[in-house]
Amino acid sequence: MARLLLGVTGGIAAYKAVEIVRLATAAGHAVRVIQTPTSLNFVGRATFEAVTGAPVLVDEWEADPARGAFPGDDPSTHSPISHLELVHRADAFLVAPASANTIAKLANGLADNLLTSAALASVAPLVIAPAMNGRMWEHPGTQANVETLRLRGATIVAPETGRLASRGEWGAGRLAEPSEVMAQVERVITSVAPSLDRVRVLVTAGGTREPIDSVRYVGNRSSGRMGYALAAEAAHRGAEVTLVAANVSLAAPAGVRVVAVETAAELHAATQAEFPRSDVLLMAAAVADFRPAQAADTKIKKAGKDGLAIALEPTTDTLGELSRSRGPGQTLVGFAAEHGNAGVEEGRGKLQRKGLDAVVLNDISRPDIGFDSSENEVLILTATGEQGVPKGPKSAVAASILDTVENLRKVQVQEAQR
Repeated sequence: MARLLLGVTGGIAAYKAVEIVRLATAAGHAVRVIQTPTSLNFVGRATFEAVTGAPVLVDEWEADPARGAFPGDDPSTHSPISHLELVHRADAFLVAPASANTIAKLANGLADNLLTSAALASVAPLVIAPAMNGRMWEHPGTQANVETLRLRGATIVAPETGRLASRGEWGAGRLAEPSEVMAQVERVITSVAPSLDRVRVLVTAGGTREPIDSVRYVGNRSSGRMGYALAAEAAHRGAEVTLVAANVSLAAPAGVRVVAVETAAELHAATQAEFPRSDVLLMAAAVADFRPAQAADTKIKKAGKDGLAIALEPTTDTLGELSRSRGPGQTLVGFAAEHGNAGVEEGRGKLQRKGLDAVVLNDISRPDIGFDSSENEVLILTATGEQGVPKGPKSAVAASILDTVENLRKVQVQEAQR
């Protein structure tokens, strides 16, 4: 059991913090909550007190009835300064939702309320889950503040893209799903050792777009979340990570070098350039199998046309070519999006046909996982068997995939030593 200190700031996403507490307590963690005065406009302290079983603090000058104790702890024998005692006992400090204002304060070392004073006094790992309007999130000032906090070692749980609080608005800025936030907190609490230290990992993510004309394209529904989760997990394990991202709108994981591409040809060129110096390839991108044979330089007009026929030609089999050029010690993992019961056979065929070390199989017939979802459930196929990964946050699925990669690499080393 860990002690989690949760800071809740003002914003409509404050209601999701209640679910974060529920997940944390269900996992056996003890939780204390600090709220900013503005957050009380969205969720009252009585709600958090009910789900944590502990008093909630808002003002710097109010006494803590629990005297700094987390649920299950013995209280201090004296009346401590609340923010100092809470952070002294905390194993992790999570700010969720983190408003643009609070992020700016944390980045600049301000301490004008109980939450920011506690953060300034804390030496526990800091996890920040931003939530705000899309324009505020994309503002250069906010991005600079987030990067400052990253460089200081804070874990940033990137906001999602979707419907925002203001009616009719869509964009980046939605608080990440509570399950994803807790997955990041668990990772920080458990302090995974840098098991991929000095390992160079190449990840592809997103979906390619093949132009029909200057406006339209042939594409797919991949959001890039799985690839980004893999990149973040590999970086967390100490790897040197390069992420080839095809049309992804997510914030880059901390410590990951991103190469942005659009088409299958561009992804092919980028991976060909990066692969020779990579130890591991995680080919999570959804690369188009076909593209228009000819793309119009301008927009094709509808007027006067009864229909439109588009001739398609196959794209290059990037993963197959990389496999054929692999060197000693390189580990290759492919991904297969298959529909229904025939998926395992198709995945096995891909594993053998392309000479891969593993294939991660997604069942795209299910609407609750995979594309456009923060959760996934996969089957990892290797030459020696298969491993089911139950439904959960894509960050947790990524951890299971990286565990498989590490095991495969151990086997490769043992075989090389024979």
